[in-house]
Amino acid sequence: MAIGEGSVSEVLDLLDWKRRVFALYAEVREGADPRAAWERWRAVRAGLFRSHPQSPRPGYDALDYFDYDPAWRFVADVVAVEPESRKIAGSGPEPVGSTRFAIARFEERELELFWLEAYGGGLFLPFRDATSGAATYGGGRYLLDTIKGADLGADGGRLVLDFNFAYNPSCAYDARWACPLSPPANRLPVAVEAGEKKPEVGLEPTTQDLQNPCSTS
Repeated sequence: MAIGEGSVSEVLDLLDWKRRVFALYAEVREGADPRAAWERWRAVRAGLFRSHPQSPRPGYDALDYFDYDPAWRFVADVVAVEPESRKIAGSGPEPVGSTRFAIARFEERELELFWLEAYGGGLFLPFRDATSGAATYGGGRYLLDTIKGADLGADGGRLVLDFNFAYNPSCAYDARWACPLSPPANRLPVAVEAGEKKPEVGLEPTTQDLQNPCSTS
């Protein structure tokens, strides 16, 4: 919901949602046991989806995840690259402005890191993998989106990437949400059997969405 649309109560609901999500990820970053932090993350998300009016699908009670697997937790090197403006297309009519500014490198794999231009900016890391469109949402999942609080932290200047915390964009639950999709460069050639699975509601991006998820500008 854009500020200025809807009632004051809706704006305050959105503010409450953001506070809760930011607080949740602060707990995750401070937790000494990643698995326990993941269990807490799942429990809070389930409660928010069930009862919060700003849930991507209020009343939804079927969030499903792969079992926690510590093999999918990494600490990635952040490698600077020449900044490049990108327009990340997605489920809505307008692309999302961003700058590809670095690469996260881990275990002989790499993913592009984006700095979103909206709301003062934030780190954004979407990805797709060999499970996308089958066990997981076809448009990809999000690992980091610091504008909305999804921040797993850092370790000695390196970026924590725990794919057990991968989650679906809001548009996977309801078509009224407009979400950027994962660009081709962030397609991992392996099955990431960690994180959130495909929602039962079965909303999938169109073929056109998947063919043009990112462009330069």
